Amino acid sequence: MGNLLVKKPKVTDVDRAILSLKTQRRKLGLYQQQLDTVIEAEKQAARDLIREKKKDRALLALKKKKAQEELLKQVDAWIINVEQQLADIELASKQKAVFESMKASTSAIKSLQSEINLDDVQKLMDDTAEAKAYQDEINAILGEKLSAEDEEEVLAEFENLEAELTVQDLPKVLASEETIQAKKPEIAKPKTVEDNDIDEELVLPDVPTKAPVVPEVVEDGSESASVGISTRRKVLEEPLPA
Repeated sequence: MGNLLVKKPKVTDVDRAILSLKTQRRKLGLYQQQLDTVIEAEKQAARDLIREKKKDRALLALKKKKAQEELLKQVDAWIINVEQQLADIELASKQKAVFESMKASTSAIKSLQSEINLDDVQKLMDDTAEAKAYQDEINAILGEKLSAEDEEEVLAEFENLEAELTVQDLPKVLASEETIQAKKPEIAKPKTVEDNDIDEELVLPDVPTKAPVVPEVVEDGSESASVGISTRRKVLEEPLPA
């Protein structure tokens, strides 16, 4: 019983035309395959006749092949026409569907607009403006709405508080920067040639602890004595090595 209640889709003239064109396209495709087979057979026959030295029959086979090729070209043109008609029908069908959709939407818009009266819309807007003005008057009476001077005072107080907070936070920022600087590792500077020379151990002679001994000189004359005295003075006057 359920299958009897199913409504069958209505077959339109467009559907019949599309079905007919597709049927013709399928038949023309089969005809194409037959022509291709005949052409290939005539071509092979011409080859065999040429080998057998039968020139007249070979030429006849080639003429049949040529005729079949011309017919194949005509079939190709028919298939192109059928494809073009199918494409045109499909395009027209889509255009009709778009037109019907636009028509339905326009009808829906008109139906909705018919339910709205312009006078009612104008009255609604007037009532809304009147209600807003009434609410503004109530707010002004109750003091909920600040004047321009009050707005300026509030803004000035906000700027003062912002400046105070900035000053209070400044020492914290400086302290954090100092902590960051203290935590940074010191970078060792490369030693120069002079630093290397200073670091080298200086080897100095020992400081003498005894006075130098003056050797005795035999007096061989006044001249020798004067020379010995000057030599002793020179030795005594020489500074000690550092």
